Amino acid sequence: MTYISKPVVHHPELPKNALGLTHRDYDGRISTLCAGCGHDSISAALIQACFELDLPPHRLAKLSGIGCSAKTPTYFLGAAHGFNGVHGRMPSLATGANLANRDLVYIGISGDGDTASIGLGQFVHAIRRGVNMLYMVENNGVYGLTKGQFSATADVGSRSKSGEANIYPVIDLISLALDLGAGFVARSFSGDKEQLVPLIRSALSYPGFAFIDCLSPCVTFNNHVGSTKSYAWIRDHDLPIADLVPPRKEITVSYPPGSRQVVTLHDGSQCVLRKLSGDHDLGDRAAALALIEEHRRCGEIATGLLYHDTEAQDMHSRMNTVATPLNALSFETLCPGTETLTKINAGFR
Repeated sequence: MTYISKPVVHHPELPKNALGLTHRDYDGRISTLCAGCGHDSISAALIQACFELDLPPHRLAKLSGIGCSAKTPTYFLGAAHGFNGVHGRMPSLATGANLANRDLVYIGISGDGDTASIGLGQFVHAIRRGVNMLYMVENNGVYGLTKGQFSATADVGSRSKSGEANIYPVIDLISLALDLGAGFVARSFSGDKEQLVPLIRSALSYPGFAFIDCLSPCVTFNNHVGSTKSYAWIRDHDLPIADLVPPRKEITVSYPPGSRQVVTLHDGSQCVLRKLSGDHDLGDRAAALALIEEHRRCGEIATGLLYHDTEAQDMHSRMNTVATPLNALSFETLCPGTETLTKINAGFR
């Protein structure tokens, strides 16, 4: 695949942050995702949050797995470190990289299939260990890259574009993260930049595992039976065209805290968002779970910061690791000799 870079030339009077950098310094490649995809809105929110936090791009590390979500790190923070791993294994990459160099700011981008299915065990242990990172799930309830099969986060009874109903109960990643002890838990909508950017800023500043479940509508699945742009239809008619996804307008919303907003998605279906007013106890894990369930019974999706633990320990605090990145330690420090290692091992007996 050919990637086209964005123009290098830009307006000389673009706003700059405290580092003297503009939004363009936090940008990435031109997106190849479907026009109107919510994932691109998330990329824009990440760019804005990092710009506002005055984070040097070279101090950030982006990690991803497989799926549409795994492509999005290409589209933001082009000057940052990046690693695209295999399906469901992003949390292990983040854990290892964080252990080796705690000085970097880690952003893990995942999808609902990447996290709630093949990577569920990885997700669980990243929370359990308290890896200091922002873990962002771009949640659309389907396998968009493979044309719309249900993912584990699809609500029971929801229908695919072909009309098939999902018969399996949903895995709610927010409730799971709260149950497992995540210190920062939030949910947002890709089209609500007013809410999402501050949440990302807070998550990037949190000293521990910060989880954001971001609802990100998939605009289309264009390879099903009956589509005139599917691979099968093209082969049958032998037309010299590519698998075409018609453009869609980006879905955005703006509504005040404490209110509800009905969002009509591209396929005509609707979801109901409830923006939390902030009057609940952010330090009460049980109350957060009850709040999610209360709104779920009303058919609403609660968005905003749901839980914030001010006393959580990250992985380095629990393991009492050295503050210096491993690549900056001397050989003698990393390999102190047999006698020293024998004493260390004896301490674990």
